[in-house]
Amino acid sequence: MPAPLSRPSHEVTPLYGEEFAADPYAVYERLRRYGALAPVEIAPGVGAMLVIDYRAALDLLHDPVTWSKDSTVWQDTVPQDSPVLPMLRARPNALFSDGEAHARYRQVISDGFARLEPHQVRQIVREVSDQLIARFAQDGEVDLISKFARLLPLLFFNRAFGLTDDRSELLIQGIAGMFDSKTTEEAEAADVAYTRYITELTQAKQRERGQDLTSWFMDHPAGLSAEEVIHQIVLTMGASYEPLSNLIGNALSRMLVDERYYSNLSGGALTPRDALHDVLRNEPPMANYSAHFPKRDVYFHGVWLRAGQLVLVSYAAATTQSGRAAPGEATGADGSGGGAHLAWAAGPHGCPAQQPALLIASTAIERLTAWLSDIRLTVTYDELKWRPGPFQRGLVALPARFSPVSPDHVGGTPWKSPSI
Repeated sequence: MPAPLSRPSHEVTPLYGEEFAADPYAVYERLRRYGALAPVEIAPGVGAMLVIDYRAALDLLHDPVTWSKDSTVWQDTVPQDSPVLPMLRARPNALFSDGEAHARYRQVISDGFARLEPHQVRQIVREVSDQLIARFAQDGEVDLISKFARLLPLLFFNRAFGLTDDRSELLIQGIAGMFDSKTTEEAEAADVAYTRYITELTQAKQRERGQDLTSWFMDHPAGLSAEEVIHQIVLTMGASYEPLSNLIGNALSRMLVDERYYSNLSGGALTPRDALHDVLRNEPPMANYSAHFPKRDVYFHGVWLRAGQLVLVSYAAATTQSGRAAPGEATGADGSGGGAHLAWAAGPHGCPAQQPALLIASTAIERLTAWLSDIRLTVTYDELKWRPGPFQRGLVALPARFSPVSPDHVGGTPWKSPSI
């Protein structure tokens, strides 16, 4: 009979702070001495078991019989002011539900995204990209995170959910504020802004439907209540914002230090979509998430786990178990270094919007590099700073320099990309 898990608290490894943010992959390598799962702390006083083995991650993600996504019982054991609780608190949505409830919520979201035509997605992204780029195109320098990568997803979803551009600022104040707030007061102000935005959105669509995600959620045959619709909107926007903005930023950071992303006379250069696959494989924008809770005490890949214990999947550690390509080193056909990845998670709770996310990110990068054909980082890749936190992998800033262009002129481009 295997012995129950019992490890001294001083062995628990923190997944927060500057050291972890600077080099999480060194931390993951140290954790491998524990085997498939390792004890970690995701915030002061909040422990978890982290799945760092690829096979174990797949076993967990594909087994809804053993594992639950409902965090209701667990969340009562956590300090209510813990900074990680908002990311893990149970809600009536597709992320924190099991069984029939999960299937019902997820179908609404999946069917909604399926109705977004690729040409519509590209058109919206081109237009909002142009809006953002025009704000700094004549400056000759820009922080691509704060001025582009973190704004573009919000402008896109504001339109996709059915509101006009003049309401996007309220959404930015809400979602971006919640993710980036440094004080309780800032977080509360962001929550007020986001609540106001969602209220305006749903009231507008109650009065008049449109060809948008909100209307499709409301009219779906699943028959969601008004409250359930709101929860799926909040989930979709929140779950899309951080990964998508990090995906764009991380891909740009790798493109701008790798000459293979430039066209040359012989052709064969890598494309923005190659950079996205590189990031998904080697620097996933959500590094650790997929919170699961055993429905009963279970022996899993060499470790006894208690019923209701928090178990997270490290997409980053599991995917890079067999190695990781640094920027400029990836050799796969798509620039990723080859191999499968878990950046979208897997199983019944895998990301339902993978293709739209790739289309949004690739179109945004193509548009940026069409405008700013000679854009370059102003620091080396190793000098870039990463945002601290246990879940996401995103840059603090991405400073770049380019030749100023007039907002009404899209310059020629050495970048290899489809027609803009």
